[in-house]
Amino acid sequence: MVRTQIYLTAEERAALKTIAQQTGKKQSELIRQAIDSFLARYSPRERTALFKPARGLWRGRTDLPDFGALRRELNRLT
Repeated sequence: MVRTQIYLTAEERAALKTIAQQTGKKQSELIRQAIDSFLARYSPRERTALFKPARGLWRGRTDLPDFGALRRELNRLT
């Protein structure tokens, strides 16, 4: 591990201390967990996993325009 210094507001520090006491974990461990969670949200695999449940969401809807036709029209105009 690499030692890193960060600045927290008084409120952040107090909340972190409270959570550490409640969970029995060190503040540094909680900070690392938060950073790991943040980084995972932006990893390519995680982003793909977020989109998978939406696959086919608009299938069968009749209130939407024909996106294929719109795309072909745009391609024709460019």
